[in-house]
Amino acid sequence: MGFWDRFLKMDRRWVFLMIGLSVLLPLVAGMSMPTRVTPPVQNLFDAINAIEPEGKPLLLSFDFDPSTEPELLPMATAILRNCFAKKIRVILYGGLYPQGVGMAQLALEEVSEEFDVVSGVDYAFLGYVPGVGAVVLSMGEDIKRTFERDYYGVDLDSLPLLANVRNYEDIPLVVDLSGSSIPILWVLYAGARYQQQVGVGTTAVSAAQYYPWLQTGQFVGMLGGLKGAAEYEKLNDQMGVRQARKRATIGMGSQSIAHLLIIVLIVLGNVGYFITRVRKRSE
Repeated sequence: MGFWDRFLKMDRRWVFLMIGLSVLLPLVAGMSMPTRVTPPVQNLFDAINAIEPEGKPLLLSFDFDPSTEPELLPMATAILRNCFAKKIRVILYGGLYPQGVGMAQLALEEVSEEFDVVSGVDYAFLGYVPGVGAVVLSMGEDIKRTFERDYYGVDLDSLPLLANVRNYEDIPLVVDLSGSSIPILWVLYAGARYQQQVGVGTTAVSAAQYYPWLQTGQFVGMLGGLKGAAEYEKLNDQMGVRQARKRATIGMGSQSIAHLLIIVLIVLGNVGYFITRVRKRSE
């Protein structure tokens, strides 16, 4: 049995082992990869930093669950660090589905310890209310009537951050983090009806579907996958934002090596297939 025959009949557990090592070893070695900031990430970063410090708040919506946490949570922590460092007020919204509340809490707990921020003053944490599209529309009329209380049970009327916030007219930008099609819902209901600016952070596999919306200006910017989060962390570095842990930058070495290994295996698999097929025809 030749090399290609043995390669094509390789036990798949060896493939799993190689993929596991390609993820683990760069993490242990602290391997880093060069990161180039792309225009969609730069545009979203610029839009967020155009918000006046201690002025109208950014709305950050967590429309994802643990299945996409490795890609989307680093985006959330990078954006929160940017906002807290520049004293940009933030409304954290636990999302249109209940799983997002836990993700928002994780990001807030990690980042709030690094900054001197106060709930109700520097940020407000809105929990979950059922309704999906109806909630987006209702926020366009009156946010306080939609939620009434924050995640901690505090009356929204008592929060200084929301004293002059009624609806989207008082929110310069909505950023939705999601691995599904929910960002389109924000564009249709908040963007088209209320002229609300919307940005998006999404998984790498979902990013392609949003480019038409991005190119037509319906999204002001986009973070795509772990690389998008790493680009945002690089912009934070350039601006001097303190970052205790750069999740995305740390993960880029593992992701790059694992992707390279998969490409090599696919190429070798196809080469081996054609070589063995030609050899069998000639026998």
